[in-house]
Amino acid sequence: MPKVVLPLTLLVFLFVGCLPQQEGEDTAAPEIPPAVEAVPYEPVLAFDPARDPAEDLAAAVVEAKQSGRHILLDVGGEWCSWCHRMDRFIEETPSIKEALETNYVVLKINYSEENKNEAFLSQYPPIPGYPHLFVLDANGDLLHAQGTGELEQGEGYDEAVYLAFLEEWAPAQG
Repeated sequence: MPKVVLPLTLLVFLFVGCLPQQEGEDTAAPEIPPAVEAVPYEPVLAFDPARDPAEDLAAAVVEAKQSGRHILLDVGGEWCSWCHRMDRFIEETPSIKEALETNYVVLKINYSEENKNEAFLSQYPPIPGYPHLFVLDANGDLLHAQGTGELEQGEGYDEAVYLAFLEEWAPAQG
């Protein structure tokens, strides 16, 4: 007998739940609390092994969608002399700095002995050297992987080549 009670109870419950509402009953949808405001994107200015790159990327995606920009992942580490050269080059070269600010949400991703961020970086093509750049669309989908060796000139970076790279992968204006 107990084997019959459970299915019968379930059947009655389903039947009652499917009955049409009676006049006068409250049919309004339950009140949904207002959405929690997204944490605003804050630029990551250093390669920090303690940061969560997935969390940083989620904030960058929100910012990129709101601002109509792409995302530029800058992968490297504080140990990387070419990473520091690139940072100085960007800061000292107005055309590059402006192109980045206008078209990209820049996100530094740490790669170091302390934290290689292997799980996060495994979703992208292998990195042959540092610094390395990944261009993502506003949804966070990979568009292009860029070794920075091709952007170098002598002991620094080539402004025209670097700018051409940024312009090629910038979001379409329109």
